[in-house]
Amino acid sequence: MKNINTLSGLSVANFSKQIDGKETALYTLCNKVGAELAITNYGAKIVSLMVPDKNGKMTDVVTGHNSIEEYLTSEEPYFGAICGRYGNRIAAGKFTIDGITYDKLAINNGPNSLHGGIKGFNAVVWDAKQIDEQTIELKYTSADGEEGFPGELKTTVTYHLTNENEVVISYQASTDKPTVLNLTNHSYFNLSGAGDPYIGDHILTINADYYLPTDNTAIPYGPKEKVEGTPMDFRTPHEVGERINDNFEQLIFGKGYDHTYILNKEDNELSYCARCSSPKTGIVMETYTTQPGVQLYTGNWMTGNFEGKNGQRYPERAALCLETQHFPDSPNKPEYPTTELRPGEVFQSTTIYNGINSKKELHIAYYHDGGSLLHDIFRDGSTEPIRYHR
Repeated sequence: MKNINTLSGLSVANFSKQIDGKETALYTLCNKVGAELAITNYGAKIVSLMVPDKNGKMTDVVTGHNSIEEYLTSEEPYFGAICGRYGNRIAAGKFTIDGITYDKLAINNGPNSLHGGIKGFNAVVWDAKQIDEQTIELKYTSADGEEGFPGELKTTVTYHLTNENEVVISYQASTDKPTVLNLTNHSYFNLSGAGDPYIGDHILTINADYYLPTDNTAIPYGPKEKVEGTPMDFRTPHEVGERINDNFEQLIFGKGYDHTYILNKEDNELSYCARCSSPKTGIVMETYTTQPGVQLYTGNWMTGNFEGKNGQRYPERAALCLETQHFPDSPNKPEYPTTELRPGEVFQSTTIYNGINSKKELHIAYYHDGGSLLHDIFRDGSTEPIRYHR
């Protein structure tokens, strides 16, 4: 860690603490054009992301805190975090695999289990290794039975900041018993700059013809529904706030958007997911993923009660999340893409938050090396990968 302070004004010293016998720290990734990504190994959280606006001014586009102490007491424990073992919700905190019912998951969101339980992956210290100035690898081993989930799960998350201002997140996991898994990053974005009070003016497009309607506890009640003719339709660009207060049951349940969109794609291909932009800064973010869905959450339960980075407050709808993932409650809905992981299998997933207005397609190539399944990510017309999975 070369710098005492990050470009976003964070003090590295404020992220040094011992938790559960492990040291926490703040790591900074810097690319060749001046962008900066700050990450702590507490929860594998993205703490800040500095990218240029339309005038070249460096702008922090994610919410966060000034110190580990603030993260430990935050009413928003998922800012920038890796959520697991199961991101999103599992109904009634139970599921069955191979005839065995696991019913000891924490009930921490109404009648359901959310984001892996009381002490999910967002609240543990990961083993961090900074590979180079633009790449960090984080590992965590979740014990058999941790938060009620079966199997020892070994997870690796790699963050890479490219010279095109893309944040590439690569996930890999394996288990020694049949289990369920749904990993996602829960960054809260405001492309007008973290601390701007409202994302209602952001222009959003989501590449999805269908979404999953939910009951009033945010559990999908089953079949997908068309977005067409509803305020859930972002197939063409709309302001986020344009229809958010419509008299539409799904929006009333969640106080806004908090829904999974089923992406238009083939299987696990790396493909276009969403595009979001701020008219104030001109910052554009495109999202690509290998995952089948994305959870749009518009910060409906943010309160503004506490100070975040640099004295900022984050009131209701001051940020939005595009959480690429499998579907909520999949372990209890066999018609959904499976979230089961079995011994001998390797889960792999990639999500890219693309900070440039690029129309070049991305694609992924898998290969084996010494028994390990690896992958490279390329742009069309390029023979140089923008990121390879270690």
